[in-house]
Amino acid sequence: MTSVVLVGTLDTKGVEYGWLREGLRRAGIEVVMVDTGVMGEPRVPADVPRAEVARAAGADLAGLRAAADRGAAVTTMARGAEATLLRLHAEGRLHAVLAIGGSGGTSIATRAMRALPLGVPKVMVSSMASGDVSPYVGSSDITMMYSVVDIAGLNTISEPVLANAVAAVAGMARARERAGPALRRPAPLGSGSRPLVAASMAGVTTTGVDAARERLTALGYEVLVFHVSGTGGRTLETLAGQGVFAGVLDLTLSEIADDLCGGILTAGPDRLTAAGRAGIPQVVSLGALDMVKFGPLESLPERARYRRVRVHNPSITVIRTTEAECAELGRRVAAKLRTATGPTEVCVPLQGLSTLGAPGGPYHDPAADRALFSALREGLRGSAAAVRDYDTHINDPAFGRAAADRLHAVIRAGRAAA
Repeated sequence: MTSVVLVGTLDTKGVEYGWLREGLRRAGIEVVMVDTGVMGEPRVPADVPRAEVARAAGADLAGLRAAADRGAAVTTMARGAEATLLRLHAEGRLHAVLAIGGSGGTSIATRAMRALPLGVPKVMVSSMASGDVSPYVGSSDITMMYSVVDIAGLNTISEPVLANAVAAVAGMARARERAGPALRRPAPLGSGSRPLVAASMAGVTTTGVDAARERLTALGYEVLVFHVSGTGGRTLETLAGQGVFAGVLDLTLSEIADDLCGGILTAGPDRLTAAGRAGIPQVVSLGALDMVKFGPLESLPERARYRRVRVHNPSITVIRTTEAECAELGRRVAAKLRTATGPTEVCVPLQGLSTLGAPGGPYHDPAADRALFSALREGLRGSAAAVRDYDTHINDPAFGRAAADRLHAVIRAGRAAA
């Protein structure tokens, strides 16, 4: 029978979880209730009681209560929930998972959800879902639903929201179960007949990356494209670190510019390091290093208001990186690539790094670009990384195809050397 796991604090949210359970049962879904509460008494019975969840984390429920440390309790029960959901999934008792909560409940449930395989339906109804959900979602496929009101009782607003969540997770679970074992237990990433390649892309580098993707597909690769939104770059780094890629085509590095200049879409200081550390062949370019991304125009920091500003869309405003910033970006990219243990090449599009930076575009700045290129070359001097110049801009399809061909060449060279 199709089974949905409900995971949450049954002391503070017990009534609401009981309502969810009844709704799922009326829909013909089997329910496994997992209690992650600590202090108060559960309002409804659990199939996996809180003491068992605590033990799964190597802890004792009585000790958690005695310590009366909410932060430690949340961390411990999140760890226990993760172990519990992984066990239920291995036993075939979890076809989907649903949770509700505020900041604490969301933190506990989403840690457990993130540990589940890609494709397992994961629905989180949260009062935190209208803000920055990246700490909760990470690089997983969690579906976040905004609760509108806090999860504090059943009322004319919360009931239809929760009813939608019940319908959504029931439909997802049934669809996954009907799809059969191949979907329920997909092969690990990178285990298929077509080698996996990662590519990085932004709207301002789409044409070039699309040309590269099409070329790599024709060469027999499966290409996974990651949007450089901060989360996208972190996901690319995570998967590269797991060794699932045959190669990485990292043509778009705007997250590194955001990290340097305080933009909102940084992927953190470790961006552009995992493939090199894992020895994965990589071809890198400098796409979108001519800009830093901020939020809506009215949110632009004072220090950026007198720069070259463009409204990218209602949610994103960009500024042009300066000559000094470009030089520092060149040094940072070079420092990251110098440590690579696998074949590494850099393809430099001499005529521009984005749609805005192409000749005639508002961010076309040859002096700033030259500062980037010079610092990069100087930083890679004496290293194993090769630098190749192309007298075109990054969105010329010929550049994308050339970069794809270079990645194919370094992948083949790496295999031959092995």
